Amino acid sequence: MRHTKNLLGIGMVGILLLLVIYNPYTGTYLSSLKNNEIYVSAKYDELYEEIEQAAEKYYIPPQNAKIDSVWKATPGYNGMEVDVKSSFKIMKKDKQFDKRKLVFVQITPDVHLEDLPPSPIFRGHPDKPMVSFLINVAWGNEYLPDMLETLEKNNVQATFFLEGRWVKKNPDLTKLIVDNGHELGNQSYSHPNMELLGNAETKTEIVKTNEIIEAITEKKVTWFSPPRGSYREETIQIAHSLNQRTVMWTVDTIDWNNPSPEELKQRVLSKVHPGAMILMHPTDASSKALGDLIIELKTKNLRIGTVSRLLDEERIVKLQNNKHKRLKNEQ
Repeated sequence: MRHTKNLLGIGMVGILLLLVIYNPYTGTYLSSLKNNEIYVSAKYDELYEEIEQAAEKYYIPPQNAKIDSVWKATPGYNGMEVDVKSSFKIMKKDKQFDKRKLVFVQITPDVHLEDLPPSPIFRGHPDKPMVSFLINVAWGNEYLPDMLETLEKNNVQATFFLEGRWVKKNPDLTKLIVDNGHELGNQSYSHPNMELLGNAETKTEIVKTNEIIEAITEKKVTWFSPPRGSYREETIQIAHSLNQRTVMWTVDTIDWNNPSPEELKQRVLSKVHPGAMILMHPTDASSKALGDLIIELKTKNLRIGTVSRLLDEERIVKLQNNKHKRLKNEQ
């Protein structure tokens, strides 16, 4: 009896299935579903194609680091491309192209600054809309607090190249510079003319300063700048052997010659360009001109950052809905 009921149940299910399949209204519904799937698929294909076309339009190739005949070691600069899959994922819901929703990623170059042989660096990449203040400190303590206050007020970080002998005498000021978020560089220990120093003396000047800066601040130094810009080829090589790149400058304020603040400002603004490194000292002129100079540089759409930030490969782009990404291998 139970077996018979099971057979009847299976038979009823079969009949119902046949009725559904051969019902003209059901067929219309299924056909409509299929047509809608085809339409949606076509829209997706069209959207994906539009994104691919945009990717070709917006692609910017990366630029390798190189040794320039004039500017010597020049850092590389990231390229940029559209992340097609991520962009499609975002636009898929609305099934229509929106350039504001394009996702961009940066592309690192094949040759990096650290791949280059020892060579001085006079500027950052000329396509990078950024500049850096190089503030050399061996004297001028009375002007440092005002300069630090101006930098903090304008949310600007600089790189301070410190004489080792000065650091030893001024540990509190050294710590204050670091506590304000600035970067430290090495400017030798006793401010000699390094073009005249032998190799052993050169190494001692650099190492001694590295050690005292690290002892006071617990910060390792990666940039070296010879006093007065005087060096031999061996100077560059010795610094390089100590894992330090030699930094020069692009624009000199000549603030040690007591110019007026306005004269100093005009000297910089007439020569500055993307990638420039601006040499300063803690002087009356620099202290008074610094605030206005920062405002003028920002008006020129130039960001201001440390030497490390200026010389890295990260491309400066205007963010679109926070969708620009930095490649993981840049971190």
